[in-house]
Amino acid sequence: MWDWGTQPFNTVITTFVFSVYITSAAFGEVNHTSRALAVSTTIGGLVVALLAPVLGQMTDRSGRCVTVLRGLTWSLSLISMSLFLVAPQPDFLWFGLGALAVGSVISEIAGASYNSLIEQVASDKDVGLVSGFGWGMGYLGGIVVLVLLFFGFISPEVGLFGVSDDNGMDVRVSMVVCGLWTLVFTIPTFVKLKDPPRTESVPVPGAERWAGRRPELIWLMLAPVLGAYAGLIDTVRRLWATSRSTVWFLIASALFRDGLAGVFAFGAVIASGTFGFSSGQVVIFGAAANIVAGVSTIIFGLLDDRIGPKKVIILSLIALIVFGTGIFVFHAIGPGLFWVAGLGMCLFVGPAQSASRSFLARMIPLGKSGEVFGLYATTGRVASFLSPLLFGVFITIGGWMTGEENTQYWGILGIVVVLLIGLLAMIRVRENSRLPSCADDKIGR
Repeated sequence: MWDWGTQPFNTVITTFVFSVYITSAAFGEVNHTSRALAVSTTIGGLVVALLAPVLGQMTDRSGRCVTVLRGLTWSLSLISMSLFLVAPQPDFLWFGLGALAVGSVISEIAGASYNSLIEQVASDKDVGLVSGFGWGMGYLGGIVVLVLLFFGFISPEVGLFGVSDDNGMDVRVSMVVCGLWTLVFTIPTFVKLKDPPRTESVPVPGAERWAGRRPELIWLMLAPVLGAYAGLIDTVRRLWATSRSTVWFLIASALFRDGLAGVFAFGAVIASGTFGFSSGQVVIFGAAANIVAGVSTIIFGLLDDRIGPKKVIILSLIALIVFGTGIFVFHAIGPGLFWVAGLGMCLFVGPAQSASRSFLARMIPLGKSGEVFGLYATTGRVASFLSPLLFGVFITIGGWMTGEENTQYWGILGIVVVLLIGLLAMIRVRENSRLPSCADDKIGR
């Protein structure tokens, strides 16, 4: 239900509705708004890279993962509803992009906390199935909310409660619905899952080296943070000593997951700006995409447990590169090409994401889920500037080479390059079994 409840931010806001709205002509020229979206996405990714592992480590040590996840989830609900304030005027471009970036930070950090709970509900034998089922439920939740918004507000001239497209109210009211959806449908998660009983807290590693240096309040507040970074460095060092494949996987996944994020972040934008999809057509495509992605992710979850997550990831990345290149090469064919190649990409994005999560879950030492999944989020965001950056760079290169005003379709090549680099890095990663626990002193305490 958490995947189902939080999916509107990914499907409706980040991908198919708000991102298309905020890059529309009402906010400025297409290339300008597309590059602005890339900048805001990059900044949000850098913030996640700085915060995710430290918050994950602190959450592990506090034993309050569910409480933290609840606060982040319902904050995401409020951010989603706040997008109602973004009116279709150029003056609101950076306000909308700023709110979108803040939401992406909250979503990513919440996702790291959520991923760390997988060890409570899955074993090594069925983690692929559980991961795929959760991810698939998210996609299916995405189609339900998309259909609801399309027929309730976006498609009709006058929708529910008298809402029309005047002043962008159809999209803006949809943002309120997304926030309420997240708030309501994640309640079962927090009714079912509880924090374990409180025990004596574990000191943050490295905190003592900072706490006594300066007596001022600010330094006392910074000591746990600095100590957490010291502990993080120690964890990476010990991971390198005990399981270099884990480190290589974190690097490889950082690259290809950024490419996967680029598919979602810019796919609907390309559909609108390059292939001329209307807002309604984008929503219809999004509904079809979520059906395809949801079903394929659940099926590939079964395959994950049979052949291993690495093979699923490599197969998915190869297919994504082929379809992405096809969109660039054959873009002149028109919308029909995007329907075929775009849905083809959706077949493999979800399985790659789910298999990546299950790959790491099989390797994490007990008691380190929050920190390692925080590190997973951080390594992903360390490279998260690549897709937005190369998307914008290739649009600019396309403009120079063709002299056309709209070269947005060139941006897909930037995403393909990131996926290719991630594929090459993933090929050298070996599949390992679960690492020793903290109690065995193999991983930093």
